[in-house]
Parts: sequence; C-alpha cells; structure tokens
Amino acid sequence: MGGQITRNTLYDLGGPFPTSSQCCPPKAARCVVLQQQCSGLAAFPLLFHPSTKGSQIVMDRNQRSVRRQASFCNAITFSNRPVALYEQVRLKVTKKQCCWSGALRVGFTTKDPSRMSPDLLPKYACPDLVSQSGFWAKALPEEISNEGSVIAFWLDKKGRVFYRVNESSPLLFFSGVPTAEPVWALIDVYGLTRGVQLLDSEMVPADCSRPRSLRHNMDDWRLSVSLCELRLRDEQLSSSSYTIPQNSLNSHHSSVLPTHLHCDLHFHHVHGNSIYLLNEHTACRHSNRPEDCTLAFTQRPLRYGECVFIKIIMRAPTPIRHTSLTYGVTSCNPSHLHSSDLPVNPNDLLDRREFWAVSRVSTPLQGGDILGFRVTAEGDVLLSHNGSSATRQLCVDNSRPLWIFFNSDPAIAQLVILGTTHSYPANLPDSPSLPSCRTSWVDECTICCENEVDTVLYACGHMCLCYACGLRLKRMTNACCPICRRAIKDIIKTYRST
Repeated sequence: MGGQITRNTLYDLGGPFPTSSQCCPPKAARCVVLQQQCSGLAAFPLLFHPSTKGSQIVMDRNQRSVRRQASFCNAITFSNRPVALYEQVRLKVTKKQCCWSGALRVGFTTKDPSRMSPDLLPKYACPDLVSQSGFWAKALPEEISNEGSVIAFWLDKKGRVFYRVNESSPLLFFSGVPTAEPVWALIDVYGLTRGVQLLDSEMVPADCSRPRSLRHNMDDWRLSVSLCELRLRDEQLSSSSYTIPQNSLNSHHSSVLPTHLHCDLHFHHVHGNSIYLLNEHTACRHSNRPEDCTLAFTQRPLRYGECVFIKIIMRAPTPIRHTSLTYGVTSCNPSHLHSSDLPVNPNDLLDRREFWAVSRVSTPLQGGDILGFRVTAEGDVLLSHNGSSATRQLCVDNSRPLWIFFNSDPAIAQLVILGTTHSYPANLPDSPSLPSCRTSWVDECTICCENEVDTVLYACGHMCLCYACGLRLKRMTNACCPICRRAIKDIIKTYRST
C-alpha cells in the first residue's frame, strides 16, 4: 500500500520546499535543489490519495485505479504525495461513458490532501474548487479522453502546466502555479471520463519548459493557451480593455455607456413561470414571491470576450434589505428546456447532465446599477459592478458554447440588456492579451516559448506569436488565433521603436 506523504515527510527527506512565511531563495539555487530532490521523491511511487476523494470514487487496493460509480461528478481525487517539478503525472483512461458532456479535469494544489475533509470536497473541480485559494485546474478536451489514451501533465519551474496525449507533442495548458512550495496533483474524474489508472510517473527534461517539438510538429499541435501563458496577472486581466459605465443617482446611464453598443443579444423566449418579456431586451417579474421561478436566459451564447451590460430596476419602494442577483452560465441550449421544468432554486440545475455553473453577485444592488459580464476564451467569468474593476468570479468549462442566465431576488422588478461590446473591434484592440504601451511587452512567443513576439494576427489583432511560428500557424488547415480562436486571415510583422 502506498499510503500518503505529507509536507512533514518532505522535510524529513530534506525537501526543497520552504514554508509560506519564508522568503524564496534565488531561482537558480532553488532549481538545483529541486533537481537533487527528484530522486528522493521518486523513491515513493505516485499513487492516488487513499482517503481524500469524492463520494463517488471507488479505488482499488493498490491506489492505482479509480472509477466513478455513479452520476457525473463528486469524483475529485488527489495524489498521495507532492509532485516534483517536471515529474509527469501519467493517466490512462480506462472507462468512458458517452451519455455525459465534459471530460477529465486536471491540475495542482498547494493544499495537503491529508488535511482536507473528504466531506467538504465540492462536486466539481471547475468551477467550485479552482475558485478557492490554492487550487489550479482546467478541463481537458473531450476528444482526447478516449479509452486507452494516456494523458500526461506536469509542472515546470516557471509555474506552467503542460500536457501531452499518447507521447504526442507537449501542449501549454495553463500557468500561474507557485513552485516555491509543495504541489499535489488534482484529478477530477468528470463527465464522460468514468475511470482512470495512474501509471508510473516519469521525469521530463528541464528544457521541456521550452518545448521545441511544438515548432517542428505544428500539424500535430492543438492550440491550448490562456492569458496567463502571456504572463498577465489577474490584476491586468481585471483591468482589461472594457469599462463598465459609472452609476449615477439620476440613472441617466445612456450618456455614459460605450459609444458603440450592439443590440443583437436579447432574452430567450424560454424562461421561468414568474417572468414575462416586456420586450426582447427586458425581463419583468410578475410578483415578488420568493417561491416563484425567475430564471431568464440569453437567446444565444456569449462570444469570447464579449461584454454584456445588464441594468437593474427595483420595485418601488426600494427595499431596505440587501438585494442581490444570481447568475450563471450553461452549455444547455434554452430551446431544449421547458418553462414548467425550470426549478425555483438555480442550484438544482447543477445535477443536470449539461454543464452548469452558478454564482451570486456579492455586493448589494440598488436600482439603476449596471453589471457587466464577460466570458473569456480561457473560461474566466468576469464581473464588474458600476464601473469597478472587473474581477474573476468563476472558472468554467468553455469547450462548448455558453449561454448566460439570471435569477433575480423578489425586490428586482426588471432586468434590462442594455447591449454588448463585441470582442473583435475593427481597429487594433485594447485587447486583454496586450499590455498597455506604457508597460512591459510580453516578449515570449506562446508557441515556441522562446522567440520574441513580433507579429499581429489579422483580423482579431492579438499579438502573441513570433513571425516564424505565425507563418507555420497560418499554413495550417483552419488556422485560428491561440487566444480567441478567430480565423487567421493574415499575419503582420511588427517593428518596435527603441
């Protein structure tokens, strides 16, 4: 039996990981120490954690194989010990069940699973667990989660997570994982992935953090990047290109809305039994009874990077108690739903087979408030309230189109879709993937992770590649931007002034 290894065990081994209160040693010195300790960690086999696991997980005696016995969720698992840098966590898909949507989620955590309560584990790694501090995970594409597929993922010294399938070229998955403390592997046996087997871990060369194979095997490479690969921090993301109009006491918001708003997004004709549509952009509530269903959906999915502005209109008189708004995203087309089947509590939707994520505006709402919602290409749901900086509220599975929905408190009389700002402006954008001209440039190509960024993609305007990788990418069938997935019409080499 493999048991588990805790943080204290690492220090008994002379582990390289300092406590969070210690200052990190110089980067080069830490890398040397980590490499020296790889053999120490490798002496303990990498297994599943024996006790901290979701309620639907069934594990074999050797802690090598797990399967989800029912449902499509409640199947989060962890490794029995911390994972070394460049140590591949290798998973073989042993069982697939095609009646669900979504697939395996993998990542890392700095939280010791031995100190977690299994009863407190949420249903989903994404968005529930990754919304908490110390957890990083992302959904793998459904098409790679076939029975017999071997999926390996690892963490490099820069905090970047790579994965590969069946010894194919490595793909940059996401980044931002701290490397100055122990990290355990996190695996969510979700959706159509019913069972996985943990194979022997293997070390990859340190230079895999700059995987040259991506440059030589472009035909085999599937684009999988995120804003954090461009070394943008959450602060830059939250203060990205769009702004939400400031609230005013006289509620004349139309004068401060963005100059160009698009009106092609409106409410869907399928909605809760206590909702009626005053017009296609205004959803009204029949009564203020809390037992009524007030779910309202958009008629189409949100586009990546598109921001939708929602205005709150309260009942008169304005209630004294705090008023809020529940919202979320789903991969379920509202046209496939019936109004009579919609629940009063939006959280009841989480047990459906489609992907559903539900959240709530944390700050109290007043009449005339304007909320801005955006889903990025990386699966981040951003929210801004009355012009405040947009902050990440959820991390969702965006491998399929996502509709946004709302469920209002009894004090809210109307929700009005004021309009949207499209994600692909005609001019070169103030894009969330581009730092301001007054800040430092992102100088590392997201494909080769080596050459300097010097190419603009037309027509989306993103600047994330070197010219050589841009040329190779353009020659590929159905070439698209690594950031927004928009089709590439041309590439433009740029030159910076000194």
